[in-house]
Amino acid sequence: MKQDSTRNTSYIVDCEDYVHVVKFNPFDSGDSCSLIAYGGNNYVVVGTCRFQEEDAEVEGMQYKTLRTFHHGIRVDAIAWSPETRLDAIPPQIRFCTAASDRKLRLFTSDLQDKNEFKTFDGHSDYINDLVFAPNEGQEIASVSDDHTCRVWDLEGNEKAHFVLRSPGMSVCWHPEEAFKLMVAEKNGTIRFYDLITQQAILSLECEQTPLMSADWCLKNTLKIGAVAGSDWLIWDITRSSYPQEKRPVHVDRARLFRWSRVNENLFATTGYPGKTTTQLLVHHLGHPQPILTGTAAVGSGLTWHRTLPLCAVGGDHKIFFWVTEM
Repeated sequence: MKQDSTRNTSYIVDCEDYVHVVKFNPFDSGDSCSLIAYGGNNYVVVGTCRFQEEDAEVEGMQYKTLRTFHHGIRVDAIAWSPETRLDAIPPQIRFCTAASDRKLRLFTSDLQDKNEFKTFDGHSDYINDLVFAPNEGQEIASVSDDHTCRVWDLEGNEKAHFVLRSPGMSVCWHPEEAFKLMVAEKNGTIRFYDLITQQAILSLECEQTPLMSADWCLKNTLKIGAVAGSDWLIWDITRSSYPQEKRPVHVDRARLFRWSRVNENLFATTGYPGKTTTQLLVHHLGHPQPILTGTAAVGSGLTWHRTLPLCAVGGDHKIFFWVTEM
């Protein structure tokens, strides 16, 4: 593994519009290809990807658009449902979006005649993140600048409502324990809620602001990572409510933090979009320097492949993919 490998992108997919958000499906959809969704100024595109790193018969990368969903407004966040299946007859695609009009939209499609969407109203300000319950996919949690975290059923009814002390920036569901939710606030506090008692059960502190993004490590659920100010921070929740490790990484403030889905020591961070280029850094906890540095023209969104050490960032009419070592 090279100490510092500044590399250009491994693969690029051209898109018809600016890509505000990009999201690999984190769940097994029953197909050898990976599902990916990306959102532009007024639509969501769902496609499949296959990479030579997983299939020797593929040269480079194969990308295919399955369907374009009209959205009518800028897409700010996308969450996949675990109920999405490509091996069902007919197939089912289900995802939820957050948009700049403060609404959630739940899309369900069989990629043929059935294309439904429901709108969920309730947030009074910008929605920053959303996530499906990982086991059954029957609930969706969202966090907003309105200082709330809300949990919805698939009909758009509010099942739980947590009042926050500052804007909610990230929300994650525990992969095994269906009643545990993590909410990261801009003021630097990360809280864990019990959905049965609807009480906070644990909190972590950054001791710096603004916290812009946090993520729960699925390979080791005792690990939490975040970016606040220009630093990344890592906690082991059994050891302390303060970070065990932190490091300054982005000169101009960090924007997103995402753990790899295949290695508990691998994660990526991005710098602030809106500059001419956005820096993507891939970090390994065993290495003092980032193991990969990438740049994307005004990049936004950050997502890891479900089974490969490969991440993607959206940009101006493009999605950029980087493959890293484990």
